[in-house]
Amino acid sequence: MTQPRLRQGLVLGMSTLAFTVCFMVWMMFAVLGVPIKELLQLNETQFGLLTATPVLTGSLVRLPLGMLTDRFGGRSVFCLLMLACVLPLYLVSHATAYWQFLVLGLFVGLAGGSFSVGIAYVAKWFDQDNQGLAMGIFGAGNAGSAVTKFLAPALIAAGSWQLVPKVFSAILFLTALLFWFFSADNKAHRRVSTVGLGEQLKALAEPAVWRYCQYYSIVFGGYVALALWMTKYYVQEYGFSLQSAALLAACFSLPGGVLRAVGGWMSDRWGAQSVTWWVLWVSWICLFLLSYPQTQLQVQTVNGPLDLHIGLNPALFTVLLFVMGIAFAFGKASVFKYIANDYPQNMGAVSGIVGLAGGLGGFILPILFGALVDLTGVRSSCFMLMYGVVWVSLIWMYLSEIRRRPLLGKHPSAIQAPFSSISQGEEHVGS
Repeated sequence: MTQPRLRQGLVLGMSTLAFTVCFMVWMMFAVLGVPIKELLQLNETQFGLLTATPVLTGSLVRLPLGMLTDRFGGRSVFCLLMLACVLPLYLVSHATAYWQFLVLGLFVGLAGGSFSVGIAYVAKWFDQDNQGLAMGIFGAGNAGSAVTKFLAPALIAAGSWQLVPKVFSAILFLTALLFWFFSADNKAHRRVSTVGLGEQLKALAEPAVWRYCQYYSIVFGGYVALALWMTKYYVQEYGFSLQSAALLAACFSLPGGVLRAVGGWMSDRWGAQSVTWWVLWVSWICLFLLSYPQTQLQVQTVNGPLDLHIGLNPALFTVLLFVMGIAFAFGKASVFKYIANDYPQNMGAVSGIVGLAGGLGGFILPILFGALVDLTGVRSSCFMLMYGVVWVSLIWMYLSEIRRRPLLGKHPSAIQAPFSSISQGEEHVGS
């Protein structure tokens, strides 16, 4: 028993480390984009596109990378993916034009595809009762976003913005070497090698998969978008320096990453549906409060006009972001507990589809944030947009799930996932 547990620990530990570094690289433009915006005199929409470009490729490659992981194993795919990102990441330090940053950002964004590789790789090393916790621990690598906010401003202050991609590329290369030598492989986990692409894509015919995509586009896509956007938001809305703004923005990014393991444990204990439902409600309330713009209001009283200021101060704003970061962390774990329960034999493909949807949310939202600011001049319009998306998701979840299931605890009967062409008659245990 010692050796399998040791291998499980090594796989989980090295995968979490590798994912943390990949996520750190993926979120690099959250901080690096601020001096580049000033250097190139970009508007809000252009800044949104700059920060979101790596998210696009990181999203699009999630599905094929998930399939490759099912076929060839996570160890090889993960290591090669990290090595493929080292050179373009280094070349960012030599870019001078906007188009160069965008093109290199596309290649750097491949690091974001590491999630669908790692989640399928890790899940197969654990039994179903412990998968939620294991995947939550792995998903805590989202804290790489906070690492970026701690490390990148310090590097910029110590040298220049060009120092950030140089140091990050060296860290990524060393991590790839460590991962290769200390992780493990199990050929028995490669169970989908005879299933073709068309059969794996049949998951798209499942209504449940589309629903999970919608949830994940909020808890992950919204997390990525706000992690990219909040440093600049603090600088422009409250006048903080880059270092202070990044530190405050980490109050959202850090719990949104490290507490994912807690969300996995909660999903194991109370079920994915219960956790996701309450995550959406907490997010909806926080976004409602965050949406209110700084407002000067004049009230006519019996003693004359009374001027009032309504708006969130930096402390209350940060507290609400912190709470929402915790909710998103729990939600990211609960969505993948859904998948582990319903599609255990096709985890790579389905997690790739759901991860793709979440990543696309993280790509589209920053661009929309910038466009809304350019159109309305209201910075809190980013929260207004997300408030509407969460509201739609709550309605969809109530109509499709909550009306039919108890709010507390796991449902007594299994939820059948009619994905027979992939699972070949195997039962899928519901959440």
